[in-house]
Amino acid sequence: MPYVNIKVTGDSEAPTAEQKAELIHGVTDLLSKVLNKNPETTVVVIDEVPMDNWGLGGESITVRRKANR
Repeated sequence: MPYVNIKVTGDSEAPTAEQKAELIHGVTDLLSKVLNKNPETTVVVIDEVPMDNWGLGGESITVRRKANR
């Protein structure tokens, strides 16, 4: 059973329900085509991480974005 975990920022840039559905379908289809995995047993999880909890270069994304304005 394949398990795929997608992490995205979950504040103002959070994907819509439609985008999440497209991601789930697309990843499931890709694993089926490329690795011959059964779509019925493929698990896709999308985690929305607040920008305060996502760091890059020693700073949260919130801080980095404020500095770049």
